[in-house]
Amino acid sequence: MGDGNRSQVLVTGGSGFIGRRLVRALLETGADVTVADLRAFPDDAVRSVVGDLCDPSVVASAVRPGTQVIIHLAAVTRVLLSIEDPAGTHALNVTATAGLLEQARLKEIGSFVLASTNAVTGDVGSATINEQIALRPLTPYGATKAAGEMLLGSYAACYGMTGCALRFSNVYGPGMAEKDSFVPRLMRAARDGRGVQVFGDGTQVRDLVHVDDIVAGIFTALRSGFSGPLILGAGESVTVNEIVTAARSVTGADIPVENIAAKPGEMPAVIVDISAAKALGYSPAHDLKSGMATVWPEFSEAAK
Repeated sequence: MGDGNRSQVLVTGGSGFIGRRLVRALLETGADVTVADLRAFPDDAVRSVVGDLCDPSVVASAVRPGTQVIIHLAAVTRVLLSIEDPAGTHALNVTATAGLLEQARLKEIGSFVLASTNAVTGDVGSATINEQIALRPLTPYGATKAAGEMLLGSYAACYGMTGCALRFSNVYGPGMAEKDSFVPRLMRAARDGRGVQVFGDGTQVRDLVHVDDIVAGIFTALRSGFSGPLILGAGESVTVNEIVTAARSVTGADIPVENIAAKPGEMPAVIVDISAAKALGYSPAHDLKSGMATVWPEFSEAAK
């Protein structure tokens, strides 16, 4: 990737938050990109396959002959939604992943990258999460991602493809206007002069990683030919209260906080070890404040 060759790449979920950023970066390398999503990609330079990946015919159409790399981002990604709809979560996160892997086998695709999550390890307390920790997911979201990782590992072992499961921490960055995660909620609150709700006392710890660092990490994994699970994060854990403070600093808004009871599936701490990714050349460029500053303009400009 990025060496001047015109690689054929399929990106599922390519019209989403991470996908849009990734596809633009792939196009800059000269890659021939196909996007499979419920929405067409907003650029004629990209071949779009519009449809539900739970439909085998959509998967078969998306994985065209000559494809060299599949980057599978499409998924149910919200923990609370997975608790409300475990069957629907399984259909997209496991069944559709199995269908893509089977097409990769049949069409002899050499490389498959799966967007996974550190939620596959479940609640490890304040321990640092690395790739060797046993998988003990606590929610349908984490369980389906763990199942996807196991499927990928078995296909990589049996059929000679490179299979990398990238375990993302909490991703944020430009392009989050449609998202309902904590950072865009903070941005909307700052823009509209409102407050935000915080689960618990706000001392729970998170690793927030910028979307451009995630894109760089995907390229690092592809260039290295790495197989197996690999954690991508900022490598710097912060409390929810510190995230609020950074948002106040960047936006200049007060952003009042209302503390409410925590919900099922909320982990008290996410502290990740990114040394394995760093050994391959991964190097996050953003800290929390510099990253937050890249998010605010699209919200503040929308208010004008």
